[in-house]
Parts: sequence; structure tokens; C-alpha cells
Amino acid sequence: MTEHELEIRVRYSETDAMGFLHHANYFIYFELGRTELLRAQGGNYRAMEESGLFMVVVSLECSYKKPARYDDVLKLKTTIVRVSAAKIVHEYRLSRGAELLCVAQSTLACIDRQGNVQRIPDALRPSNLES
Repeated sequence: MTEHELEIRVRYSETDAMGFLHHANYFIYFELGRTELLRAQGGNYRAMEESGLFMVVVSLECSYKKPARYDDVLKLKTTIVRVSAAKIVHEYRLSRGAELLCVAQSTLACIDRQGNVQRIPDALRPSNLES
């Protein structure tokens, strides 16, 4: 599985004084998307971290198109677009109905407890995206 969709309702505490979803909360949604995609693949971040491996954000970029507002029901589509020996690139598309609100991309690297780069575990590696 290289793709997962998730429904999210914007909570009041996630909005700014104008009632818009605060820009920082989009990044929390993206993390939720990655976590749920891994879970849908049969993986588990907690187990991976207990084994001494961690996925850290190397880069994260977001292009905002339209704002989300309090109580909007959004759909987050998270897709693995590229996998290398030590990195995974995800793409995110957040929409409200047919309206695209933002597009983002993140690169995560696998490290050990000492911060040394490690090979991504097979459980996180979709075979059709090996590069």
C-alpha cells in the first residue's frame, strides 16, 4: 500500500482568530496521514522506535491554495512517491469536497538512537517504489 485517505474535521482549537485552520496545524495533519498510512500497511511507529529506529523529517514543503475553516470536513490523501535506501518521500493533498486546499511534500530519513543514518526497514519499503 502506497496511499491512504483520511477524513479530518477542523476543530475550534486548531483555528486562528479569523476562524481559519492555523498554518502550523496542516503539518500535524500530515504527520497523522503518515502514521495512518504506516498503520494501514501493517506497520507501527512505536514498535519501530522501540527497536531503535526513528523516522525524522529532513524537509517539509507546503503550498497553500485555499483556507480551511472551523468545522470543515477535510480529506487528506497521503501518498508515498519515492523510497531510497534511507529516505521516504510523501506527498499530501488536502481537500474539502472537490476543492484542493493545499499540496505538500515531506522527506523523512531513517536514523538510529545515535543519529546515524540507517537503511529503512522492509516493512516501510513498498517494493514497487524502490529507487
